[in-house]
Amino acid sequence: MCVNVKVKEGEGMERIYEEISEQAKIAIEELIEVGHVKAGQIIVIGCSSSECVGGHIGKDSSMDAAQALYSSVAPVLEKKGIYLAAQCCEHLNRALIIEREAAEKFGYEEVNVIPQPHAGGSWAVNCYEGMSDPVAVEHIKAHAGLDIGGTLIGMHLKDVAVPVRLGVDHIGKAILLAARTRAKYIGGERAHYYAED
Repeated sequence: MCVNVKVKEGEGMERIYEEISEQAKIAIEELIEVGHVKAGQIIVIGCSSSECVGGHIGKDSSMDAAQALYSSVAPVLEKKGIYLAAQCCEHLNRALIIEREAAEKFGYEEVNVIPQPHAGGSWAVNCYEGMSDPVAVEHIKAHAGLDIGGTLIGMHLKDVAVPVRLGVDHIGKAILLAARTRAKYIGGERAHYYAED
């Protein structure tokens, strides 16, 4: 049985935010490398800030934890020309916050919502506030993704999702899962395929 012990405000919170930032930077850099994510592609990140600080998903939202994550991954993605898609919580049907440029490039239809801490989540709010021209969309097909705290990002990944084991397995107190995607193999036994890394 896994028991999450929530860290109380003031009891080492600054250290947890530093951990979140450090671990997230390592994770995103490694995912880009291992997943062969290229400029112009999308990485989806779902994050429970509650789980990051040792709380229960959807119950202990932390704007500071979400900000620590955003401030570490956004510059890495921007430098490499990779789009960030931030998954909202289930109250917004796991919609995504993404730059308008990316939504238009990939033909994703904009929906009208502005995420709030308890309707979208702290992670989505931080991304919405940090992006230059954010919009919400309901569906995407990302090239890779990070699931921080059991946020279930699979619905937003391209076929075929492939699990990726990273050097870090937690962001703060939250369990971290990662995935890349690959093209489907079709054609059966007579077909030939290019090599996958």
